Amino acid sequence: MTQAADTRNRVMVSTPEHSTLRLRRRKPYGRWVLDALLAIFVIGLIWTSVSNPNFQWHIVAKYLFSSAILSGLATTLQLTILAMIFATILGVLIALMMLSEDPWFRTFAAGYKWLFRGTPLLVQLIFWFNISALYPEISLPLPNGYVLFSFSGNSITPFQAALLGLALHETAYMAEIIRGGVLAVGHGQAEAATALGMRRMQAFWRITLPQALRVIVPATGNQVILMLKTTSLVSVIALPELLYTAQAIYARTFQIIPLLIVASAWYLLVCSLLSFGQFFLERWLGQGVRR
Repeated sequence: MTQAADTRNRVMVSTPEHSTLRLRRRKPYGRWVLDALLAIFVIGLIWTSVSNPNFQWHIVAKYLFSSAILSGLATTLQLTILAMIFATILGVLIALMMLSEDPWFRTFAAGYKWLFRGTPLLVQLIFWFNISALYPEISLPLPNGYVLFSFSGNSITPFQAALLGLALHETAYMAEIIRGGVLAVGHGQAEAATALGMRRMQAFWRITLPQALRVIVPATGNQVILMLKTTSLVSVIALPELLYTAQAIYARTFQIIPLLIVASAWYLLVCSLLSFGQFFLERWLGQGVRR
């Protein structure tokens, strides 16, 4: 055994009288006490959750896989996926405007971020749900007198209002994430691509963006998990997603705690699966760069 390995547990020091002095680490009594207190707390929390009849676990088991709850879960997943797809696409466009040399593009992108990040999402959802009070009819006229499209503001459904509010709000955050990922890639990459004859947009899509994904994906994964939980806010506009469905059931049965546990269990399960997938995706993107 080498001296470096041996010093993990003790250090041998030789004195002039050829005696040996053994130095030992202090035992972490304080840490052991904190570990014991934490273990007692966790065990007590589990015990009270199991033994307390007010949790009504039989009601939780009854509604956990009910058709109404599963339908609300499907709506939540659909909202999450669609909102993140639209937010990512729009986020790329806003990020390109922020990185553009055109001052008008940069001003528009800055104004977009200022507006949608500076107002609460709950307010935005209620605003889009009541857009008909501001615009009874929404249309896009053409110079020749024709109308490209037109629809009544009253025809906007709660799902459309929720999707619009979630996507536009998330776009402001995705734009910052994408911009940060692009800036993390050295300017020399784009300059080399331009020197090879690529156009700026071609160099962005083929050279810069693929390398920026290593920075973008972890933050985007966190945003997906956050979006899944944020969809619970759309219950204020009577969209029957997971939380609203649980609320509708316990408003009828007065079994509030068991239904909230049911909703929380599904949120925890889906978030755990997303975190698991994010871990493997990050490891795959980080191949060749891990130390």
